[in-house]
Amino acid sequence: MTSTKKELLSGVFYTAIAKYSGIIVSLVVAGILARLIDPEDFGVVAIATVIISFFNIFSDLGIAPAIIQNKTLLKKDFSNIFTFTLWLGISIAILFFLSSWPISHFYNNNTLLTICQLLSLNLFFASANIVPNALLFKKKEFKFIAYRSLTIQIIGGSMAIIAALMGAGLYALVINPILSSILLFIISFRKNPQKLSRTWGIQSMKKIFSFSAYQFMFNVINYFSRNLDKLLIGKYMDMVALGYYEKSYRLMMLPLQNITHVISPVMHPIFSDFQNDLTKLSISYNKVIRFLAFIGFPLSVLLCSCSKEIILIIFGEQWMPSVPVFQILSISVGIQIILSTSGSIFQAANDTRSLFICGLFSTLLNIIGILTGIFFFKTLEAVAWCICITFTINFVQCYIWMYKITFKEDLWKFWKQFLSPTLLTGILIVCLLPIYYISDKSSIYASLLLKGSVFTIIYVAYVQIRGEYNIINFIKSKIKK
Repeated sequence: MTSTKKELLSGVFYTAIAKYSGIIVSLVVAGILARLIDPEDFGVVAIATVIISFFNIFSDLGIAPAIIQNKTLLKKDFSNIFTFTLWLGISIAILFFLSSWPISHFYNNNTLLTICQLLSLNLFFASANIVPNALLFKKKEFKFIAYRSLTIQIIGGSMAIIAALMGAGLYALVINPILSSILLFIISFRKNPQKLSRTWGIQSMKKIFSFSAYQFMFNVINYFSRNLDKLLIGKYMDMVALGYYEKSYRLMMLPLQNITHVISPVMHPIFSDFQNDLTKLSISYNKVIRFLAFIGFPLSVLLCSCSKEIILIIFGEQWMPSVPVFQILSISVGIQIILSTSGSIFQAANDTRSLFICGLFSTLLNIIGILTGIFFFKTLEAVAWCICITFTINFVQCYIWMYKITFKEDLWKFWKQFLSPTLLTGILIVCLLPIYYISDKSSIYASLLLKGSVFTIIYVAYVQIRGEYNIINFIKSKIKK
């Protein structure tokens, strides 16, 4: 086994431990909080979270991936950049704190004022953590990162639940992000302590500017692509509708966060070694795409067919209006799982310019889709359908650009990775569709068990018979261990 493959598998393994354990933690926390806090309160916090995400882009400036990519930075450069991020974090935190008044006025919600002011702490610590955290990835310390993330997730979730049980209401929802940002900085800084320099750090920033500038611009446009729907729903529908939509969207994002976010953080540090050998990079990425297609496409079918059971079991009856939105959004999970790894490849190829161009096209198209759903059709379901359509178009244009412009490869090498996964997906649809209608009046637990069992049997049988992945031998080897 090559050293690159060992590093990739090791990184994915430890990241997977944290992420998949995190699925259980996050679902338990979300399920408990959903029963203790009203949908409207989730909507209020969703607005604050979306807006602070925009400010967070300016506290990052694409610095972290630039540090990972650049192989010539010295210890002095890290200290200078760390100093720059501290000053930047202070400035952005103050700016967001002052912006809390116009934000609460725009949404005519006084609670937003306090929520935004509390969350301004996040911006400082997120900015201060950029260099220590980036160095962890640069050094490929994936095991440490995994355990750190899981520990913080458990602590933050537990504190949020305790606060909610004590009657903190929507304020319980901001405890986790604030506490997590502080703990992330403390732990990362202790692992990679940095010294303050007597300069603004501008000279060292110039070394990474050409890479970070396009990364920053991509982050800005990608923000609107991912968050404009929530901003507009909160303003032109209401906070209750936003609560239902936000819960559906977050649930849809779980597979992305816990599948591709297991792989993507590992891909950039490792694949950046291939920045001068794009053929090797494309060959390696083709294998990742095929693997993700076998996970993502079937998963879309499962989530779509089990949407009602998932919502009711995790969140309860009061979240029933979220079911159709989640069902529609689930259709896009497969392509989003693959598409979300594209950024790491553009970064590894040292081509953040193409990342920005593809992101710009995607953002413009997503904005058109969101505006169409909200102002023309005026329903949450329509917004979800429009997002699914735009994600599909963006998927096609992104990979045409990547293979034709960045890799300069034959596009067929990309498309052929989907032949077998698509066939499996079609078989699953044919088998699960009748069960979806027949089990509609059954117990939600019995229905989920039946659908899950059929899905598992078909999936395992297909990949085993076709020789795609030897799941049986893999399970046997784990049992023997």
